Amino acid sequence: MKKIIFSIVLILAVIIGCKTKGNSSDSKKLNITFESKSNSKVTGTATFIEKQGKVTFVANLAGLKPGVHAIHIHEKSDCTAADGSSAGGHWNPTFKKHGKWGVGEYHRGDIGNFIADENGNGTITLTTDEWCIGCEDATKNILGKGLIVHQGADDFITQPTGNAGARVACSAIIK
Repeated sequence: MKKIIFSIVLILAVIIGCKTKGNSSDSKKLNITFESKSNSKVTGTATFIEKQGKVTFVANLAGLKPGVHAIHIHEKSDCTAADGSSAGGHWNPTFKKHGKWGVGEYHRGDIGNFIADENGNGTITLTTDEWCIGCEDATKNILGKGLIVHQGADDFITQPTGNAGARVACSAIIK
């Protein structure tokens, strides 16, 4: 009888252990908040959710001038400079030319453009398997980087930045 109870307890422990491990390692979530830069009034949040080897990124912004704005991941999680320059250049761990995400060459940080409506609100979403949250692959790991919103649109041509103008919001991508 003790053997049967021990076996049942052991089987349950294995099932529960596998289920817990599967849930915690398959999904990671990171929420961050933007700081206004370059005397702007831009505010907002971004979320990164990693599930089954893909990261979904969603940013919601307010206080922008209506029109097209660029958003990029930058090299450093440092938003201390008033103009956001402390975040460094675009995150480019694979040493590619600047460009449009998914078309030819592009930086891993070249997220792209989004539109702010007449009220200055904008949203952008991107899902990719080229990023991870805290993995050991330095060419994919977004932790320790910065997220920058620019005053204007990325032209996807000008090297190495896309000529997107001033940095109007910054957030560190940290836990």
